[in-house]
Amino acid sequence: MKKQVCDLTVINNTRLNHDNYLIELKPSIKLENIQPGQFVNIQVKDSPTTFLRRPFSIHDVNYYNNTFAILVKTVGDGTFKLSKIEKNETLDVVFPLGNGFSEPSKGEKILLIGGGVGIAPMMHMARESKNIGVEVHILLGARSESDHILVNEFSQFGQVHLTTDDGTLGIHGFVTDHDIMSSKWKFDRFYCCGPDPMMHAVAKRAKALKTECEVSLENMMACGFGVCLCCVTKTNEGNKCVCTEGPVFNINDLEWQI
Repeated sequence: MKKQVCDLTVINNTRLNHDNYLIELKPSIKLENIQPGQFVNIQVKDSPTTFLRRPFSIHDVNYYNNTFAILVKTVGDGTFKLSKIEKNETLDVVFPLGNGFSEPSKGEKILLIGGGVGIAPMMHMARESKNIGVEVHILLGARSESDHILVNEFSQFGQVHLTTDDGTLGIHGFVTDHDIMSSKWKFDRFYCCGPDPMMHAVAKRAKALKTECEVSLENMMACGFGVCLCCVTKTNEGNKCVCTEGPVFNINDLEWQI
């Protein structure tokens, strides 16, 4: 879909837990061919401390209703302001931006790995993958039971596996402590998004298992056009802007000490 800059109408703003909100948006133009892993940049109105647009992964797309959703976690003034937006208000949005995950092949078996708010791009990926006949497993990690969100929604598209740092739900530990990341499961691909240490750990496991792995980086992306250069990451082909060359990268292309 060609990049657009326009006002989108808020259809719903649903509070999921203590600090996560699901905001459903409707553009006036037709949505089509949005890749899982692409993102939007939103101007936060009436927030004097928020000077730059804020990037958010496209969480899910409903082509029938011509809507898409973003997941917002309140971590500062900008996201707090967004969390209070009401139905029928509008947001100034640039979308869709960046390059998404590569499409798996029909019949493949894939593992989607999301940690914290890094689960955001995985719903659209899970839906699209199931629709083309891929066996989908979803591994979600969070600090505690109260931090896990949208588990039932993910279960519509594949088998869900859970971990918590404190052991209050699922396996006690990090996502890489879960048995599903052992050699006996034999996945064709890993797709991952979350905190940087988690993605490095997943990449290391993927290398050991000789499993293809893509990660969605969460560098600060202020402009979304590759102009401000604040999101640059090191790759085997030199420095690249995450907002234009990513946010999704194959781990083999990154200069990570795995």
